[in-house]
Amino acid sequence: MTVIHPHRGDPFADKVPEASVINGFGKSIGLVQVEEFGTLETPIALTNTFGVDAVAQAQIRAAVKANPRIGREWSTVNPLVFECNDGYLNDIQAQAITGQHFDEASLVANTHVASGSVGAGRGMSSFDLKGGIGNTSWVVEIARRRYTVGALVLANFGRLLTLTIGGVAVGRELAARAAEANAAANAATSVATSTKPEQGSIIMIVATDAPLDARQLKRLSLRAAAGLARTGSVYGHGSGDIALAFSTAYTVPHEADFVSVPPLLADARLDPLFAACAESVEQAIVDALWQASFVTGRDGHRRLSLLDFVNTDAPDIAQLLQSLPRWKSLFPPTSKAWPACFIPSRRARATASTKPRAAG
Repeated sequence: MTVIHPHRGDPFADKVPEASVINGFGKSIGLVQVEEFGTLETPIALTNTFGVDAVAQAQIRAAVKANPRIGREWSTVNPLVFECNDGYLNDIQAQAITGQHFDEASLVANTHVASGSVGAGRGMSSFDLKGGIGNTSWVVEIARRRYTVGALVLANFGRLLTLTIGGVAVGRELAARAAEANAAANAATSVATSTKPEQGSIIMIVATDAPLDARQLKRLSLRAAAGLARTGSVYGHGSGDIALAFSTAYTVPHEADFVSVPPLLADARLDPLFAACAESVEQAIVDALWQASFVTGRDGHRRLSLLDFVNTDAPDIAQLLQSLPRWKSLFPPTSKAWPACFIPSRRARATASTKPRAAG
């Protein structure tokens, strides 16, 4: 269970502008109204496919508790829950996710966001390895002002053969090493070399403190696809890929007759934000892979982490990754821990919690 707060206040009373883009294989809740109104009304929740209903109910209860006029004098609230199917590792039929998980994750949300096999990412798989939560952020300068663009992803997609990091097709070599290990051991391995079509999903949440309206945020969210493609995804037929972008630069009061907004960036000035979005999503996906840990789930299903695999069977590839100029901070030689922040906005902070959840 992972929860993202767009700011420290009440998201229903003070909404933030946002927009989303969809590659439609998914069971999320709340996207129809998001597309129509262009604002968030609840924290963003990430969970597994069968946890969506329980989490949405918890979001509604929390909003009503904070705003008792919801559904009576006021309109109803629009819960927003995204999902990925973690059924390979997690016993998803047990429907273990409850509203309490949302409440607990929401309560402990802060600006220090964990990555890897945590929260909603505990049971996720990516590129036939262990997937999960990843995040990173970039700072850009536009018209002598600095703005931050950050991405948090729930990575549950991809085939090992297509994995690309920093423009290097490492997945092909890793798949060949896995095949050699299989042959030598005459046994199955937890690293698959399947050529099946891509059927997973990814949720990409992009946040910025740049002053943008919903239309511009829609344009920004589209650039998440560039970062996703760089890692080897092709938006497959059976893949659900959802990107949502929001801005913390201003809020939209629920009962306002008029909305005061800061001067918005001109469209012609958005290219640095677009580039930062693509970079952040790409690196957040790799962060999820690199920070993940080995997990054994239901029925003995296992997923090795990228770090475990390269350290054991491909140390030369680990050295290659550590030598890539743009990625040295992501692949330190002695530790997989690295500083990753999610949106240090000058007006408000986006906060997130990755509540641990057992797989299996």
